[in-house]
Amino acid sequence: NANLKWRLDFDGLEKGDRWSNPLMGWQSTSDAMAPVRLDFASKEDAVHFAEKQGWGHFIQEPNFRQIKPKSYKNNFVYRAGKLPFVHTK
Repeated sequence: NANLKWRLDFDGLEKGDRWSNPLMGWQSTSDAMAPVRLDFASKEDAVHFAEKQGWGHFIQEPNFRQIKPKSYKNNFVYRAGKLPFVHTK
């Protein structure tokens, strides 16, 4: 897919240094790399960058779904053969 972008995310700290801010209700963290995401044009670029920095990495391939287009009008289209039996009550 030409529009596919690869993203490098950082794992959180092992201790899970997060706390709730009672005034605003936000989650806070002491991990400076938590909000950082790096985008790359290809998987090879992302892997090369991680290896160049000496970072361990794993690749999670995208999961594509095939979405079948639906239309409300198809409920009323005539189809040859047995007529569907619709229960109303």
